Amino acid sequence: MRVALGGRGAEFLAVGIAVSTLGFLSQGILTAPRVYYAMARDRLFFKSVGWLSPRTGAPVVAIVLQGIFATVIAVSGRYEQILNYVISVDFISFAFTAAALFVFRRRDPDGPPKGIYRTPGHPYTTAAFVLVCVGIVASTIAAYPANSAIGLMILLAGIPVYWYWSRRARRAKP
Repeated sequence: MRVALGGRGAEFLAVGIAVSTLGFLSQGILTAPRVYYAMARDRLFFKSVGWLSPRTGAPVVAIVLQGIFATVIAVSGRYEQILNYVISVDFISFAFTAAALFVFRRRDPDGPPKGIYRTPGHPYTTAAFVLVCVGIVASTIAAYPANSAIGLMILLAGIPVYWYWSRRARRAKP
């Protein structure tokens, strides 16, 4: 941007990146604790993580846990490294989430009730989004293979953890 638009252009881009990063972090801080909470309620995580504050109704333990995870990640490396851990994994999740629309539509041949999982331009926009996500993952892996591998190993490490907790939950059901 400095070459194309000068110093102001570079500053504008830096501000845009900062705002985008804060938005992404805000989303993570707000949504991840609710995932931990739901996992705890489904007996797929520690019961205490599902505790809600009687005053606010917020999953306080889950929010603190997310804060600890975020702090550990923040001090564990450079911004670029951490971003590449996350991009390769997040865009895999985004692609699968969008691709789930195809599954939902196939299961309901009569069409969804009004307002349920409607997407403008589907299936073309959905397919384009999935392909863009795949391209971003492939590009990130090609450009930053070590950082992407770390992110993918963290993701894959969750599989045996999930198996452990789901087996434990099945045994605990009455």
